[in-house]
Amino acid sequence: MQNKVQLIAYVDRLSGADLPALNTLLTTELSGLFSAVHLLPFFYPIDGSDAGFDPIDHQLVDPRLGNWADVKALSEHCDIMADLIVNHASAQSPQFIDVLNYGEKSAYWSLFLKEQDIFPSGITDSQAEAIYRPRPNHCFSAKTLKSGQQVNFWTTFTDNQIDINVEHPEGKAYLEQVLQLFADNGVKIIRLDAAGYAIKRANSSCFMLDETFDFIDALSQRANQLGMETIAEIHSHYQTQIDVAKRVHRVYDFALPPLVLHALSANDVDPLIHWLGIAPRNCLTVLDTHDGIGIIDAGPEGDKSGLLTPSQIDSLVESIHTNSGGQSRLATGAAANNLDLYQVNCSYYDALGRNDFHYLIARAIQFFSPGVPQVYYAGLFAMENDAELLKKTQIGRDINRPYLTPQEVHSRQQKTVVKGLMELIKLRNRHPAFDGEFEVSGGGTSLTMTWSKQDCQIALAVDLASQEASITSSMGDNEKALDLHQLANREAD
Repeated sequence: MQNKVQLIAYVDRLSGADLPALNTLLTTELSGLFSAVHLLPFFYPIDGSDAGFDPIDHQLVDPRLGNWADVKALSEHCDIMADLIVNHASAQSPQFIDVLNYGEKSAYWSLFLKEQDIFPSGITDSQAEAIYRPRPNHCFSAKTLKSGQQVNFWTTFTDNQIDINVEHPEGKAYLEQVLQLFADNGVKIIRLDAAGYAIKRANSSCFMLDETFDFIDALSQRANQLGMETIAEIHSHYQTQIDVAKRVHRVYDFALPPLVLHALSANDVDPLIHWLGIAPRNCLTVLDTHDGIGIIDAGPEGDKSGLLTPSQIDSLVESIHTNSGGQSRLATGAAANNLDLYQVNCSYYDALGRNDFHYLIARAIQFFSPGVPQVYYAGLFAMENDAELLKKTQIGRDINRPYLTPQEVHSRQQKTVVKGLMELIKLRNRHPAFDGEFEVSGGGTSLTMTWSKQDCQIALAVDLASQEASITSSMGDNEKALDLHQLANREAD
């Protein structure tokens, strides 16, 4: 993986069309910005109940977007990252429909995980309480077979996402087929979606068990054999992320987004500096993604303290609601469908109150943090919350999943803050010091982040008390300075 900025995007929501259109966009208007693109689920169908994360056919590119040849064509210009949806498949998949029709006689009966597979005598209340839940629903959904028999299938997320028995030969074969298809069509990086929930054991949390690490390790080794690397996608307590990072290729730094928001809203960089001192170096850094802004990653868990205290978490969440004019409140928790217990749904630009200066500071901090940066397409264009889409779908995360036409993509690039962000992306991609050694210093309201390699150095200095931020860089005798205030207020060309 190149140490340069990557893009995260839905094919249709960014390009306004399909894979060939996205290919054209990345090789023309957005040329030179991104070394890789994470294509959010492009499998059939892209418009299921969870925006493609509930594939009916994980091996079929949605025909509305194109085909595998189009994916391969895009891979000739940048590395492709794709989701291996490890934990589940759609209740509308041919395999599960076959199970409903034929029950235990179905060839796919063992592909899907049932309550009886883990709890032959049925689950007790105490066992159910021990299971780590990403959402407030029960972990099983009763499905009625054609015979009239009712069976409790494991559904970690929604009743339309039926968990796969990844330890059974049928489950292993299912994942192998998808891996092979990825390798054959130019995919270089695999995001292991919801892999932390894949292994279940009675009398456990059924989340990130020792057996889960073994499973992820074996899956990663197989991907390596096929010429691909893997990313573990896990929202959890920050110490879990540190532990996971020691055992996988790369993880996401999901603690960074709330810590940056806290720093800018509370004028307090201490939690951020603490995290930058201990954070995994083998990570992808993000501020926003197709999901909401993770809170659990910076907060406490049980008797384990967090990077932020409960009161700081409460203040942070309220600041997001205030900065977004209450829109994030309408999209978060029980206020909207598809809810998550640990996320606030809001565009990052709105979470910062549409403050261009703060937005560029946030991106600069991300780009200077250890790891490979990813920029979400809505964040690239500093998009506001899509309140109309939320109102239409009543899916909380749609508030930050806008559909952009080619005309909108072009016009948004004329915004000063977007031009400033693109300038920061180019700087992050080109400066050799980012391949060197990292240091962080400061405290209270001031922060300095420095990268050094031989005679090259680049530093970000932020003073929230005086509301100043600048980047100074040197390569040999060539020195430059960039004031982020000027960058945020520079007249559009």
